[in-house]
Amino acid sequence: MAKRTGPTSLVLKKLIADLKSLSTKEKVKLWRRLAEDLSKSTRQRRKVNLYKIEKYTRDGEIAVVPGKVLSEGEINKKLTVAAFKFSDKAREKINKTGKAISIQQLMKENPKGKKVRILG
Repeated sequence: MAKRTGPTSLVLKKLIADLKSLSTKEKVKLWRRLAEDLSKSTRQRRKVNLYKIEKYTRDGEIAVVPGKVLSEGEINKKLTVAAFKFSDKAREKINKTGKAISIQQLMKENPKGKKVRILG
């Protein structure tokens, strides 16, 4: 059995540490959950296509993907989608009707985590 090492990217390690500290500071379990999901190995991290985001969210909501957003499908709702990574086409499609942001931006804009849905 291989030894579990966790994320090796410095950017990802910093994001996980920031999420944990914000969770403690604001007393919001959402940030702790995102930190745990991002701490998983790359193969276990979530990959979500746009059609699933369209299906499981309401207009005006904020969707968070602790992983990568892929471009299969369309988005017709005005959504804010935050993720660790986006494919180029997915970012392009989301920005036509809504807004694609990083998880760091979401933490600054919405530290209390109101109206946020985790997908994947």
